[in-house]
Amino acid sequence: MDVRIAPQIEVSALVRQVHAAGGFAAVLRKGHPEAGTILVVVTRNGADSRVYERMPLLDGTRGWHCAKHQNDENKQEFSDYLTRRAHQDDDLWIVELDIVDGERFIGLSSSTT
Repeated sequence: MDVRIAPQIEVSALVRQVHAAGGFAAVLRKGHPEAGTILVVVTRNGADSRVYERMPLLDGTRGWHCAKHQNDENKQEFSDYLTRRAHQDDDLWIVELDIVDGERFIGLSSSTT
C-alpha cells in the first residue's frame, strides 16, 4: 500500500521542482487540500500536451498513466477533457508543467509515455 501525501503538498513540490529546473509550472485548479485526484498536464513550449493521472495498479500500488494526448488538429478537445474532469470531481487538482521531459517530475521517463 502506498503512503499518500496530501495533494496540496505534492502539487506545491511539483511546482517548486519545475521552477528550480528552469521550467514553468502552474496550478490550473485547486482541489481539496488533503484529498482528491491530481491531474498533471505535461507540455513542451505550450504544445504536445499530455494529461497524466495516478491510477491503482494490480499490485495494490498506484502509478501514473497517460489519460489523454492533445490532438493538434482539435486542441479544444483537450481543454474540454480537463473541463469535464473538473465537473466530475470537486476535489480535483490540475497542475501544468511546461518543461522538456516533464514526465521525470512524476517518476516517468518520456520513453514510457
